[in-house]
Amino acid sequence: MDQKRIVILGGGESGTGAAVLAKLKNYDVFLSDKSPISDKYKEVLNKYDIEWEEMQHTPEKILNADEIIKSPGIPETAPIMIEVIKKGIPYISEIEFAGRFTNAKMICITGSNGKTTTTLLTYHILKKAGLKVGLAGNVGKSLAMQVATEDYDYYVVELSSFQLDNMYDFKANVAVLLNITPDHLDRYDYEIQKYIDSKFRITRNQTESDAFIFWNDDPIIRKEIGKLPIKSKCFPFGEKGDNLNAFLDHNHLVVKTPENEFEVDHIALEGKHNMLNSMAASLSANLLDIKKEEIKEALADFQGVEHRMENVATVNGIQYINDSKATNVNSCWYALQCMNKPTVLIIGGKDKGNDYSEIEQLVNDKVKAMIFLGADNTKLIEYFSHLEKPFKEAKSMNEAIEEATDMAEKGDVVLLSPCCASFDLFKSYEDRGEQFKKCVKNL
Repeated sequence: MDQKRIVILGGGESGTGAAVLAKLKNYDVFLSDKSPISDKYKEVLNKYDIEWEEMQHTPEKILNADEIIKSPGIPETAPIMIEVIKKGIPYISEIEFAGRFTNAKMICITGSNGKTTTTLLTYHILKKAGLKVGLAGNVGKSLAMQVATEDYDYYVVELSSFQLDNMYDFKANVAVLLNITPDHLDRYDYEIQKYIDSKFRITRNQTESDAFIFWNDDPIIRKEIGKLPIKSKCFPFGEKGDNLNAFLDHNHLVVKTPENEFEVDHIALEGKHNMLNSMAASLSANLLDIKKEEIKEALADFQGVEHRMENVATVNGIQYINDSKATNVNSCWYALQCMNKPTVLIIGGKDKGNDYSEIEQLVNDKVKAMIFLGADNTKLIEYFSHLEKPFKEAKSMNEAIEEATDMAEKGDVVLLSPCCASFDLFKSYEDRGEQFKKCVKNL
C-alpha cells in the first residue's frame, strides 16, 4: 500500500507538532509556510527529517496531498486553499489529527472571552491534584506534538473558533462554552450565526457519557441550546437562578453536581468575569472526581494570566494595568467593568469590524481620557468624539504611555485594553503587552 501523503500548511507551533506526529506515524510529510519559519521550528523539522519550505507555497508539492492539515490562521480564501478546495483535497485542523492517535480524556474550552484564563485555571487544578495532564491548543504546546512525544491521561485544550472549524471526528469529553459575543466576523462573512455555529462545534460527537458546561446567562447560548440536539449532560453555571450547577450564594461560589456539592470562599482572581471562569473550571474538575479540598486550594493560589488584567506597577500613585489580550470589544467591556478608579484607557489597533456601542456606557461612566494607539484611528475618533472625553493619538507604545501618564493623576488607573488586534503596530498582543510593561518600568 502506498504511503499516505500529508501536507501541513503553516510552520508554527501547531503545524510543526502535526508534522512530527505525522512523521512518527509513518506518513509522507511535507510542510509549507508562506511566511518565514522561526529557527526553533526549523530545528525540530530537521531533527525529524521533515521536508519543508518557507516564503512560498509550491502547488506541485501541496496539491498531491491525500490530506491537508491547515493552520488555524489560514483562511479558506487564501489562494492555496482555493486550489485545495477546488481539487477536493480533505483538510483538517491539527487538533482533529492529534485526536486520532490518543485515548486521553479531552477537556476543551472555548468562548469569545476568558478561555485562556479558564484553560490555565483548569490545568492548574488538575495538575495540582496529581493528574497526568497536558496543556494544549491556543496555549501551551501543540496537542499533536504532545501526543507524539508525551504520555498524558488528560489534556486541557483551549480552542478558538478557527480550530473548531476544521474538526470533524474529534470529541471533547468535557466541553466548556464560556460566552459568545461578535468576534472575528471578518472570517465569517460578517454573519454572527456562522460564528455561533463554529463555537457550538465543541459539542460535536458528544454522547450521553460526556459533559457540556456553559454560561446560562448568555442569551446567544441559551437560544442556541434550545435549537440543537445536544446529547451530552448539561451543566449550566451563572450568578443566580434555578437548576444551575455552579452559582453565587452570598458572594460564595457554590458547585453542585449529582455526586458532590461544596462552597468556595476564596478565589485568587478578582472580578465578576473571573468568578464565572472559576465556576467553569471548578465544574470541569468536579466532574473528573477531583476532591473539593484540592479544587478550593487551587482556586485560592492561582496566579492569573499574563497580558490579562495584569497589574504591572504603581508609579507616582498611578496604577498601570496590562490587558493587551483584550483583542475584542467584549474583553475590554470586562476590563472596564472591573475599574473602580478614574481610568485613562489606551485603545486601538487593527479593527476586526468592531461595534464599540457595547463599551460606550462604561467609557462614559469610568473613563476620564482616552489614548488611541493605532496606525489608523479614524473610526475611534469618529465613534467616541461625542462623549467629549479628552483624547490623544499615539503611533508607538512609548508615546501612548507618555500621553497617558500626562493625562492621569495620583489615584488613577492607566489601562491598556485595546479592543483590537495588534498587527498594525506590533507583532502580536504579547509583543504589545511586553512593550507596555517595558515602558511602564522605564517611568
